[in-house]
Amino acid sequence: MSDNMIDLVLLVDDNDTDNFISKRIIEITHFAKDVEIKNSGKGALEYLEQNKDKEEMLPDFIFLDINMPIVDGFVFLYEFEKFSELVKNKCKVIILSSSDNKRDIDKIVNNENVVKFITKPLTEAALMDIKKMF
Repeated sequence: MSDNMIDLVLLVDDNDTDNFISKRIIEITHFAKDVEIKNSGKGALEYLEQNKDKEEMLPDFIFLDINMPIVDGFVFLYEFEKFSELVKNKCKVIILSSSDNKRDIDKIVNNENVVKFITKPLTEAALMDIKKMF
């Protein structure tokens, strides 16, 4: 990440309102230069697959919702595991979910590709915490 500015964030959520709010917070706080939005886990996996050899097109952070139709957060993480080390090292996965199901949370925070769990909505304070981690 160049001089503490994050180049690209990928928002993965089937809820357009949540995506809009998250994108605005990221823009207002100047957390990242660009925000890519995918409305499904499948769309996000396809995006990563298309850009797996182009490091500059890979997101620094993936904000991932758990509860989505067809390809949910768990399936996404299972498939994400199959990507190259380049992809897994570049893309830090942050769960951004309204789920308060303890079993879901335990299952997800124990995933080695997940660096943080945030409860919706995304806030400036949460983004500052992420910046401090990296």
